[in-house]
Amino acid sequence: MLSPKKVKYRKKQKGRMKGVSRRGCELNFGEFGLQAVECGTISNKQIEAARIAMTRHVKRGGKIWIRIFPDKSFTKKPAEVRMGKGKGAPEGWVAVIRPGRVLYEMSGVTRDMAMEALRLAAHKLSVKAKFVERSA
Repeated sequence: MLSPKKVKYRKKQKGRMKGVSRRGCELNFGEFGLQAVECGTISNKQIEAARIAMTRHVKRGGKIWIRIFPDKSFTKKPAEVRMGKGKGAPEGWVAVIRPGRVLYEMSGVTRDMAMEALRLAAHKLSVKAKFVERSA
């Protein structure tokens, strides 16, 4: 699973997700990509599950780039614990996603195969995403 080696602060605030992504909106490496359509967070487990779905479909052919990284921790309190008594312990890592962000890129495979692989990957994620390709 993806996670940062070291962070300045263990616990982060939730923040607000609004607006569109200003960076990471264009294909930089591959011919085909998966682009987010809505705001949300994607966990490190979802990122890995989508990557596995893609690589299995293309039978380890082509090349895949992951363009997001889960660098924000989220916390949870144990089950059946009363309100108050501070913030819970860090539980996992998420990547904050805004509309327009390219999540994955792919090259070295046919358009149909890439489209199907990225469709399978999109089903593993918690945000809606669309297939994009490099304009020639």
